[in-house]
This record gives sequence, C-alpha cells and structure tokens, in this order.
Amino acid sequence: MNPIELEIWKPKEDDPRYAEYAGQPIAEAVFVELKQRLDSVGMLPDEYFLMDTEWENGREIPEGADVFVTTDYGASEGVYLDGHLKWHEDGKPVIKSFFTGKTLGNTGADLDRMFLISSAITKAFHGDGGQYPRYVKLGPEEPGKDIIVNLTPVEQRIFIDALMERRESLREQTAGVEQLLRRMTGSITAYMDLVGERPLRITDFDKAVLAIHDGELQVFKELLPRIKNRVGDLLVEAAGRAGAVGGKMTLEIVAYAPEFLSADYTAASQKAVELCDEDRVLFLMEQAKGIVCDLDPSYYGKIMDYAYLHNRRMGRSLVEAAPEEWIAAAPPELLCHAILQSNLDFQMADALVTKGASCGERASELLRHMTTSRDEWAAKLLLEDGMKIENDDYAALDACVCNRAAGIAQILLERGMDFDRYLEWVSAHPNDDRPAELLDQLEELWQSIAENGQSRTGPTMEMTL
Repeated sequence: MNPIELEIWKPKEDDPRYAEYAGQPIAEAVFVELKQRLDSVGMLPDEYFLMDTEWENGREIPEGADVFVTTDYGASEGVYLDGHLKWHEDGKPVIKSFFTGKTLGNTGADLDRMFLISSAITKAFHGDGGQYPRYVKLGPEEPGKDIIVNLTPVEQRIFIDALMERRESLREQTAGVEQLLRRMTGSITAYMDLVGERPLRITDFDKAVLAIHDGELQVFKELLPRIKNRVGDLLVEAAGRAGAVGGKMTLEIVAYAPEFLSADYTAASQKAVELCDEDRVLFLMEQAKGIVCDLDPSYYGKIMDYAYLHNRRMGRSLVEAAPEEWIAAAPPELLCHAILQSNLDFQMADALVTKGASCGERASELLRHMTTSRDEWAAKLLLEDGMKIENDDYAALDACVCNRAAGIAQILLERGMDFDRYLEWVSAHPNDDRPAELLDQLEELWQSIAENGQSRTGPTMEMTL
C-alpha cells in the first residue's frame, strides 16, 4: 500500500509526466487514513487512539512536516504512544503533538505490542523501506523472509482454531481472521490466495469490502460488476475510505450504479464528511439529483449542516459553493446552528440568508437569542439581507417586544407583519415582560404605515423608556 502523503502533488497540466506541488492535506483526513489502516490489520491501541484537538476544523499539515512516534510507559498506568509533527519555521525546528494512543496493560508484552504499533505507523508514512537521497536502488528489492507478529489472546485462539479445526468455527470469527491474515500476507490479493486454500467462505461483497479497506483498486474494479444488489452498502464503505484510492472507488461506484436509495446515499455523504474530504462531499452532492431515486430536497441542507457541525470551515465552504435551490430547501437547523452557538457565526448566517435560508418555525427562538445576547445588530443585518420570517409568526415579533428590541420589531412591521393581529395574539398569550411604552410606540408606527399604505423608509426606532 502506498505511504500516506504529507504533501499534495498533481500532474502538471502542460506535461502530465511530471508532478507539481499542489498544497497541504487536511490534518484530520491524514489521521483518519492512518486510523483506518491500523484498524484494518488489528493494530489500533485497545484503550484509545485520538488526534489532538488543535488539528481539528480543517487545519492543514504544515509544509515540510514529518511524523515521528515515541512509545513508553505512562506516569500512572498503561503504555502510551505519542505521534508528533516536526517541521521548520525561520530555520528553527517546531514540534507539535499530533495524536496519542494508549493501552491499559503494563506488561512487557503490552510494551512490545505498542512498539509494533509505532512501527506500523512509521511504515504507514514512510513505507516498508526507507528511501534516502544518497542511495538509489536498482531493480526490485527481495522481500524479507522473516516476519514479526504480535498476537492478542483472541488472535492466538483464532490461529489455533485455524490450524486445529480449519472449518466452520472460523465463520464466527471472520473479522479477526481478516485482520490476522492481512497482517501476515500484506495485501488483499495474497489474502484471497490464502482464503482459497481454506474452507472459509466469503461473498463477493465481503471481498469488495476487504478490497476497499486494503486500498486494492484493481481488485475492487474486478469485483464491482458482480455486486448489483448491494451497491448502496458498497458506496457507504467506499465513501468512508480515506485517501485518493477511496475517492477513486467512490467514483467507480457512482459511475457504475444506475441509482441509489436516499438512506444509503445520505450515509455515504456523511462518511465523506467525517473524512473531511470536501471534494468528495461536494461531488456526491452534485451527483445526487440524477442518481438518488427518492431524493429528499432537504438532503443538501442536512449534509451541509452535518459538515458544519463536524468542521466549520468545510461547512462554510459547502454553503459558499451551493446553489440557491439547495439552501432554500435546507431545514432550519442549518441556520440555527450558525446563530445559536455561543459565538455567533455571522459570516455563515449571512451567507445562508442571502441564498434564501429559512428560519421555519424557529424564528422566535433565533430573534430571542440575538436580542438577548447583544447580537441585535446581527438580527438587523440578517433581516435586511433577506432572512425569511413569516408575516403571521407573531411569536417572533413578541420575542423582540419582550427583549425591548424596538428596531427589530419595526423591521418586522415594515415587512408586512400585522400589528393588530399581533395584539389579538398577545391577548391569548399573556406575559408581563411586554413593556407598555414599546407597545404604544409600535402601535403608533403601525398606524403611520397603514395611513401611508407603504413601508416606512425612515430610521429604525430606539427605545425611549
């Protein structure tokens, strides 16, 4: 399997034989790819394996960075491995923690296994053999004959059963068998050869899933035409496979299958979001209209909302690229999540309302939040930029009245909300928080609007209590 790249290179447009530097990958995408590779061979630390939070939200791997791993006993319990990124700034080395893994075991065997995991991580980024500028290897290198395998108690039992029984008992331990055989053989092709010599039976779908996990594109292409009734499940697997090979497999499935169910397609899109692969997410969204047989118009908004909650940078970027019809059909939650967080994301909210996002039935909640948290300025600008509030949503006007937001209430009246009907609504919803002076001012404004027969164009009101 190809090493995980810490730089992005692409073929040159004028001469595809040569590659040119195209930027840095997203740190979270690099970590997801590493975690998936370790998981596929059963080499994840058993307690946890986590990326440091400072690399979230679309932060890129620094240019020129490399990964190195340290392993040692912890101060209290267990064995830890720590992955770091190292690069240079102004000629000086910079080292930052990237990820941490832990096992609760304290034995020498636990330490040995964590060192093997550290080795697997190093090989994931550098390959099985180091390449150095001073040396040039001519011809293929002979593979080593020795192999070091660290087995968990469960894997030891699987190995014993495979040797002693070799039959139906293996079916209940398929996942463990897959990890062990992949680790010992190194590729899906060799794995298939071994499986062929044993009584273990797996379907073409199972083989295709293994090919996805192992990144074997050619094997996957050969298997795809045999799997006609489970392309949706296969799309979910491929869309969640990190790296360029996962993107190519996703393209292959979308090009091959005539249509997908909405539930499968949504799950696949969410998997792509979790990888922080913005290009893959946008591709799936762009293709959805022609290949999802029961597509819900709110699908686009739900995926943008899922992306925004997972990675704000990606969510904003998707909204910026989205056509207005995607935004107009989005559920109110997308706009709510931009406004109701502790720090108002005005850039996101304004981009949404400009493209036609609706508050739905949550307008009163949004206006109450903004006029309570001293973000009245934002409410004013969002309304001026087109934030949609139904003219019979008297609870929205009431939120402004109760919070003494006279200027916002004025905008709602000038946009067509009926103050007389609001007063009827008030009589059915008693509340002592409504200042009488403001109600009088608004009634005077309403009479002026009714007399003129048009919207007022003067300055917004200020409270004079």
